[in-house]
This record gives sequence, C-alpha cells and structure tokens, in this order.
Amino acid sequence: MVPRRADPERIAQKREQIAVEAGRLFAAQGYDRTSVAEVAKAVGTSPASVFYYFEDKASLFRAVFERDLPAAEALIARHAEAPDPVTAILDVLDALARDAADPSASGMLIELLRRAGDDPELLAVVGRTANVLREGLAALISRGITEGAIDPDLDATETAAWLQAIVDATYLNARPGHSPHIELHRTVLGYLNPPQGRQEEPNG
Repeated sequence: MVPRRADPERIAQKREQIAVEAGRLFAAQGYDRTSVAEVAKAVGTSPASVFYYFEDKASLFRAVFERDLPAAEALIARHAEAPDPVTAILDVLDALARDAADPSASGMLIELLRRAGDDPELLAVVGRTANVLREGLAALISRGITEGAIDPDLDATETAAWLQAIVDATYLNARPGHSPHIELHRTVLGYLNPPQGRQEEPNG
C-alpha cells in the first residue's frame, strides 16, 4: 500500500488554526499559564496532534508572530506606490495599531517582551517583521522628504524606527475599547511635518 502524502495546504491551514487559538490563549492567560493541552482543547484536537505541527510550546508561541511577516510584507506592498507618502504612512500605522484597543493585544505584546530575551529564535522572527516595516516606512519617509511633505532634517530610517515605537506605545497605553487613531495621527503628523516659517541661517 502506497503511503498517503501529506497535503501541504492542509498542514498550513491546521498550523494556522492552532496558532490563532494559541495566540488568543497566550494573550489572555500568559505564556506560563497556558498549556498545550488547553490549546489542543480549544482547537478540538489532542496535545499529540499539536506536537505533530509544532516542536514544542516555544515554537508554538513563535508561530503566533511568524504569521505577522507575510501580513507586514503585504501591507507595505499595498502602500509602497501610494501617491501621497504621508497618507500612506498614516494608513500603514493605522493598520498596525488597529488592535490596540483590544486588551488581549496588549497582553500579547507584554508576553512577547517577557519571552524575547530568553528565545533568540523568537527575537529573530520579530526582527524580520520589524525590518520589513522599517524599510517600507523609511522608503515612504524618504519620498515625503524629497517631495517637501516631511521635515528634511529627519533621518528616514531613524524616523521609521520611532514611528514603530509610537505604534507599540498605543498597545501599551490605549484605553480598552478606545481607538488611539486620533492620538496616533496627531503625534505622527507633529513629528513629520516640516517646521513652518523656518529661515535659513545667513552665511558668515
């Protein structure tokens, strides 16, 4: 009897399902208080089945953040050629901060900060996603500087990193159920806008 081949699409779908449920539980209960058995129960499968798709609990936690990379790539690609770079930057940041009002999202960020120092692989996963976002934002910032819409004294890469930090702050400080959209726009625009009425220093 010829052994049945594994279906890559089915495996990917199952991994995604498990990662989604794991993320929900990790965010609500924390990494240490969430067992693989609880994740398996939420998915409707057995712990052994979870370990078929994931090496251990740490790899399951990493999988929650591995899902962010293709989403980040798609987000940047969608806005890379936008006619107005400042509007594109705000749209990207809005997308990144969309879940900030959800208490479970801030819980997941806190768990990430706790785990990252003990898991170099997790740090690498998060770093790849952060780099995609930073490079995409930096490209938009550079274009905005060239077009005169963004303060020319800003360094594009450094500014992109600060914008990412502002998004992180929305998760740590947003009130539950309150979208930080207005505060985010006010902060970012105040940072990016060229100074008004600046005069060049006279030579000599």
